[in-house]
Amino acid sequence: MSIAAIAERRTQVRYFIIGFIFIVTSINYADRATFSIAGSDAARELGLSPIATGYILSAFAWAYALAQIPGGALLDRFGTKRIYAGAIAVWSVFTFLQGFAGFIAGLSAVTTLFALRFLVGLAEAPSFPGNARIVAAWFPSSERGTASAIFNSAQYFSLVAFAPLMGWVVHNHGWRAVFYVMGALGLLAALAFVRIIHDPARHPSINRAELDYIESGGGLVGLEQTDARRNTFQWSNLKQLLTHRMLLGVYLGQYCINVLTYFFATWFPIYLVKERGLNILEAGFAAAAPAMCGFIGGVLGGYGSDWLLKRTGSLTIARKTPLLIGMVLATLIIACVYIEQEWLVVTVMAIAFFGKGIASLGWAVISDVSPRQLAGLTGGVFNMFGNCAGIVTPIVIGYLVAASGSFDSALIFVGAHCLLTIFAYFVIVGPIRRLELQ
Repeated sequence: MSIAAIAERRTQVRYFIIGFIFIVTSINYADRATFSIAGSDAARELGLSPIATGYILSAFAWAYALAQIPGGALLDRFGTKRIYAGAIAVWSVFTFLQGFAGFIAGLSAVTTLFALRFLVGLAEAPSFPGNARIVAAWFPSSERGTASAIFNSAQYFSLVAFAPLMGWVVHNHGWRAVFYVMGALGLLAALAFVRIIHDPARHPSINRAELDYIESGGGLVGLEQTDARRNTFQWSNLKQLLTHRMLLGVYLGQYCINVLTYFFATWFPIYLVKERGLNILEAGFAAAAPAMCGFIGGVLGGYGSDWLLKRTGSLTIARKTPLLIGMVLATLIIACVYIEQEWLVVTVMAIAFFGKGIASLGWAVISDVSPRQLAGLTGGVFNMFGNCAGIVTPIVIGYLVAASGSFDSALIFVGAHCLLTIFAYFVIVGPIRRLELQ
């Protein structure tokens, strides 16, 4: 092979970038789950009631949802690298400080933990909009489905990888140690982020061939340049994002998909114990099966979407087809109302979460449709709508279970949102295309 031919071969820096974002996002989700792992021992030592524990667990979701729009606006104003790296460092410090709950004179443990969990939620707000901006800048349209699926699938991988680690830390070193370990790990990740993440046009390892490939395929390689950030947050721009029919359909779809996510994250283990008679150990292993299936489905959905895009040239077909298949599979969760065998319930739940993984292309869609100047803000609005499900779903399911004495109505509630997702994308969204600001 000639020297000229070797020189023209594209580098593959974008794959290294998305691999690192996958690791950072896994740490992100692990930090959210620290109190879930440490909660039992912490409650026993600090004398926390179940109600107090519930408030502490809810603090993150409230702050995270409220801070999405400001977080996205900050990304657009100051750039991904500066805001995202700072966010990792700040949420890691607040994670670390939770290990000192009960030691601060004049503050109760409940107040301390609630405040610190709330601050973790605020600090993590720019993370997923930041991921979407990185994907929009580093990947052509034909690869965004896979790239977005990779970072989004970190939510499943994190449960499988970090839950056993954090459990081991709590068992051998006490509940406070898990906050120290995860906080320190996050600070290391922030330092690594500063060294690794750059705008494509300024990355020291990328060559012209890869840069041209990204840009010619629709990658926003200049997204982080100062002149591309002149049009920052304005109320008129936010109004466009909140009133555009296509985006409203995408927001509604993400909210509905996350109803399924938060059912598994909050009530599913309780369902297995109370409704299906499993013990806690059995429920723990059973809950891991849907998580793994969701991870596999997420990667397959992203890869399949990009394959369809290359075959058809249509973003609408490429993004909506996996979503339809995935949500049809996810509606099978309603069948658990009529199933008696425990093993079959877990199997059907795993299929449902596999379908949810296939359909989880919302972040790819946001990378496809966001106005160039407002990629961060659009992602923030999108993630705000999606995470409102984290506030609503646990509460509604609690009322449904309390009223009926069973989870049947709760499973129907979750399955109905899968159908509503299909309605959102196929009736409201319309053709998928990049929005241009008026």
